[in-house]
Amino acid sequence: MKIIPLAADSLGTRSMATYVEAGQTRILIDPGATLGLRRFGLKPAPEELDAYDRAVGRISTYAVRATFCFVSHYHEDHFRTDPLLYRGRRVWVKDPQRLINAEQRQRARGLWAEIKPIASYLEKAEGSYFEFADATVKASPSLPHGPDGSPFGYVTALTVNDGFRFVFASDVQGPCSAVAKAYLIREQPDLLYLSGPPTYLENQVGTAEIQRGIEFLLEIIDATGCEVILDHHALRDRDYREKLGRLYETGKVVTAARYLGVSEELLEARRPQLWGRERLESRPPRRRQKIVPS
Repeated sequence: MKIIPLAADSLGTRSMATYVEAGQTRILIDPGATLGLRRFGLKPAPEELDAYDRAVGRISTYAVRATFCFVSHYHEDHFRTDPLLYRGRRVWVKDPQRLINAEQRQRARGLWAEIKPIASYLEKAEGSYFEFADATVKASPSLPHGPDGSPFGYVTALTVNDGFRFVFASDVQGPCSAVAKAYLIREQPDLLYLSGPPTYLENQVGTAEIQRGIEFLLEIIDATGCEVILDHHALRDRDYREKLGRLYETGKVVTAARYLGVSEELLEARRPQLWGRERLESRPPRRRQKIVPS
């Protein structure tokens, strides 16, 4: 199985877009990307805009190869309405009616209206199962977006199995939910890709939630022996490696960038420094004062 993160926070853009290929089974997962409009009181720096353009380009390029598309939920960093991503493809998308908050329900209506006339097959993802010639795909029930009872709604995880089991669990944030943890252990992944605990929001969500996400992921690693790609929310914090040190000590956890063997680009986390450099480089040179001998 070939697994290629196309865009990720460790690659400079809010995204978990991924391409999976198992023989002739070619899957595009969560083909969205966005930028944090305001962080540290600042809009995105030019480097972030460039990274976003590259991300959208990669997603569109790999979409051409895909025969199947999966959307885990309706946050805008996980889907786009571009019809070229879905035309002629089998598409699984999170249920737009059940276990969904009002904001995502509105986005869901727009996406389903866009996809329905052009997809070869459109289905609610939850609980779906399909056997391709080279692999099976299976969608989870709705899992909490973060802790149980999260106001951010629910997501759907995807398992791709060709003898190697890849589980994509998007924004379970750790996971922070005991329900999500139990499901992921039951899936017995060889490789698990998920959003890490949102340490950049620790003052809002509380330290206990962050620690719960760490503990639950350690339990999953211990129970399954899986490798983990941990990215997205966790990579919006410059100190993520220190705060998630217990996970990295296992030797089982990497970012999407490290999985690809490239350098991490924590652009959003470094936004103040990026703007500081931008202003410094755009500042006109100081005029040298003429010294008049006295």
